[in-house]
Amino acid sequence: MATATNEQTQALLDQVREALAQAIGADAIVSAEASYDFPVLVLKRENIIAALRFFKEQLGYNFLTTLCGLHYPDQKGKEMGVMYQLHNMPENKRIRLKIFFPESDAEVPTATVVWPTANWMERQEFDFFGIRFKGHPNLKRILNMDDITFFPMRKEFPLEDQTRDDKDDSMFGR
Repeated sequence: MATATNEQTQALLDQVREALAQAIGADAIVSAEASYDFPVLVLKRENIIAALRFFKEQLGYNFLTTLCGLHYPDQKGKEMGVMYQLHNMPENKRIRLKIFFPESDAEVPTATVVWPTANWMERQEFDFFGIRFKGHPNLKRILNMDDITFFPMRKEFPLEDQTRDDKDDSMFGR
């Protein structure tokens, strides 16, 4: 199937934003944009489960493609986030929902109440970002060792070993 045009994406975004505002309230939507021909809605954290249910039950977005953690350390008060990518397979429509919250309060309601398959995705984001999913049936580390005291996917650490003196970064445009 052909890729959606900017106009089609914007039309879909407007339609979805209006339907979602009527279903759970206009104040639940923080922002909406079309990014790379992909509708993106930023919602308030407390409305995410109602929104996920609405998209699944009312709009036919019956497949949770991706659930991933986000870390933007420079955005004070919104350092952490979760992105949900949903797919309406019969109509071949996709949408992204995002929520943001402070690093000091990295707790989100679990999406396993809507999609049981979110179980492993949430465990992975807990393991790598430290995001706690309230109500999750078995929230524990999935890939890292239990005694690790940090979260490896957060942007708190330099990408390379800063003690190395055998590298000349000027050769790499740095």
